[in-house]
Amino acid sequence: MKLTINEKAYNYDQPMALKDVAKELNETDVLAATVNLRLRELSYIVTKDATVEFLKYNHSDAIRIYESTLRYVIAMALKNLYPQVKIKFNYSISRSILAVLDGLDEVLNAAIVSSIDQEVKRIIDQNLTITRKRVSIGEAVNIYKDLGMEDKISILNYREEDYVNLYECSGYINYMFGYMLPSTGYLKDYKLFLYHPGFIIQYPRAEFNGKIPEFKDEPTFGSALKEVAKWGKIIQGNTIPKINEYAKDKRLAVDFVNMCETKHAHQLSELGEMISNNIDNIRLIGIAGPSSSGKTTFSNRLRIELMTRGIKPVMISIDDYYLGRDAAPKNGDGSPDLEHVYALDVDLFNHDMLALIQGQTVVLPHFNFMTGKREEGHIIRLPEDSPIIIEGIHALNEKLTSSIPKHQKFNIYISPQTQLHIDNHNPISITELRLLRRLVRDQKYRNSSAIDTLDMWPSVRRGEFKWIYPTQKQANYVFNSELTYEFAVLKKHAVPQLQAIPRDNRHYITANRLLKFLKYFDNIDDDIVPCNSLLREFIGGSSFN
Repeated sequence: MKLTINEKAYNYDQPMALKDVAKELNETDVLAATVNLRLRELSYIVTKDATVEFLKYNHSDAIRIYESTLRYVIAMALKNLYPQVKIKFNYSISRSILAVLDGLDEVLNAAIVSSIDQEVKRIIDQNLTITRKRVSIGEAVNIYKDLGMEDKISILNYREEDYVNLYECSGYINYMFGYMLPSTGYLKDYKLFLYHPGFIIQYPRAEFNGKIPEFKDEPTFGSALKEVAKWGKIIQGNTIPKINEYAKDKRLAVDFVNMCETKHAHQLSELGEMISNNIDNIRLIGIAGPSSSGKTTFSNRLRIELMTRGIKPVMISIDDYYLGRDAAPKNGDGSPDLEHVYALDVDLFNHDMLALIQGQTVVLPHFNFMTGKREEGHIIRLPEDSPIIIEGIHALNEKLTSSIPKHQKFNIYISPQTQLHIDNHNPISITELRLLRRLVRDQKYRNSSAIDTLDMWPSVRRGEFKWIYPTQKQANYVFNSELTYEFAVLKKHAVPQLQAIPRDNRHYITANRLLKFLKYFDNIDDDIVPCNSLLREFIGGSSFN
């Protein structure tokens, strides 16, 4: 058997587990591997010629496996200490996980969190083997019943296969809907600390090269996530099986869709009230958020909301201030960094916005993306007391609007914030939601394949970490653009694209992961999605197009 690793060939006369190959080659900090472009656990045994790439802490797929294993071990530790207590994991602020306990006989305190932390450390220090085993659906149901994991039984009704993979470690059994590390000793770094109403779990992040980022408390986002949790209780739809209950009947689905849309309407009304109460001061409304958050539709709906209050905002496109590819700052490889703030004419933007606010007449630029050149646009003068709405990745960046006093600016950060779960131990990442939105939109409006979108996604994510997330603390309001029903709508649009990615393509790993997750959702028809819905920005049929 010949294994090609880092362009070198290694010969073996027997099947080899990936963890043993890594050890033999002195490869350190390895968490997973690809074998002929398929993602594999380190316990995977290679039996024939293959090309192997070891994945470490700077790789998102490897960190996803690390995080799943950490959740598994924390749930195991809790089972050892407090058998009657149930734990629920939620993605939370500052790239962390919030664990909430149910059934604890006393108020959660630092001492209890410390005891859980010590038990986790004990399990890790023992370097216990984690073994995968395949069981029938019926056997899995019986196991989950015995363990009191009823939430895991519901999702099995939507599984296409007649089997399920479970992981066992020192008698503890669970399944985290993803690959696992081969033993607990691979968990080298994590942090636990008390954070109401539960405790925070921090773990290494690929975007920080395997380091744990500094925890930054974000009160505005904390409040938004609290509202998300409250919303989940209202609709009883914070798990896939509960959403599927709505999808079974069209009348229920219509009610569910309208409830989710009304949640957006309530947020818009709340925003309208905040802005109108301070309209004597507010001259500029900035709207920013990561890719596929729904900024365009939201900007239009906010404009209409303000119009109903007698406010007539003017929308100005930041994109018209692009300098062009040749004048943009350069990446390390010499290519233009079109997402850099100085890819925009910052001085001219500041000049024009201040002039408009001062009541002057301004000739706005227009960037022609066909020619790559800036042209003269239309002449504008703001009506009295009309605020300017700007939308884009740099809309909250102080450099872009430094000439305007902070008290004259109202900043809105928009992003889907969800606490949707497969089950209590498996939260759904909002990044996956945004990626699905973008896949569907790019195919619909840009004739881009899923491969094209996935090729661009790492660059998009780098831009978000560099330019968007650092400015979110400037936000006066966080608009949650998530619609709890949307996975059930996006599924039918995304699945054919993902299935078209061939097995020998490097994006097959991502496609396979998304398909495994989407298969659990029942469909909700497009025709019950309102024409002004933010979701229409991605699936088509928007009244704002």
